Amino acid sequence: DRLIEQGIRHPDVLDVMAGEPRHLFVDEALAHRAYEDTALPIGFGQTLSQPLTVARMTELVVKAEPRRVLEVGTGSGYQTLILSRLVKELYSIERIYALHERASDRLWRLGAEVTLTVADGGEGWSTAAPFDVILLTACAQTLPEILLEQLSRDGVLIAPLEAPDGSQWLTQIKRIGNAFEKQRLEPVRFVPLLQGVVD
Repeated sequence: DRLIEQGIRHPDVLDVMAGEPRHLFVDEALAHRAYEDTALPIGFGQTLSQPLTVARMTELVVKAEPRRVLEVGTGSGYQTLILSRLVKELYSIERIYALHERASDRLWRLGAEVTLTVADGGEGWSTAAPFDVILLTACAQTLPEILLEQLSRDGVLIAPLEAPDGSQWLTQIKRIGNAFEKQRLEPVRFVPLLQGVVD
């Protein structure tokens, strides 16, 4: 009901988020706060986005009617779980090995169909490209060109991008042939997109 009040309209997104166990994706001590409209820490300086943000980004992905989706930043695995219920083929990259392991275990237990790896998300996943949608769950100061190259001909990249004044904006970039059309959507707050892999 709260998501509907906040403007989420896609019935499939609402159904999936109503039915999936968000509390399993945070530490037990925080489980009682899992359904609050707030971001929660998951360790390693990372967070589980608030439900509205997960719903909004999922809605943007689903509206693109994709076949193959790349998520950059598996994190806790919650956004991954929601996407896995709604898209045909899902790939997800995490740079922090411990988070990857935890997410992998949770997603396996819940029967989510997703291909996971540990890698630098800014490099994308060239062997699985092209993707109809690429979703970044961390904020980029400068969007890696290699990610745009891995979009399909009419693909969409959805990402929080940092403006020169330090503000962050959820942004949609659509590939049209060899050109890219950028649309700034709404202010957001995400952890930064970082390079490299953490063992």
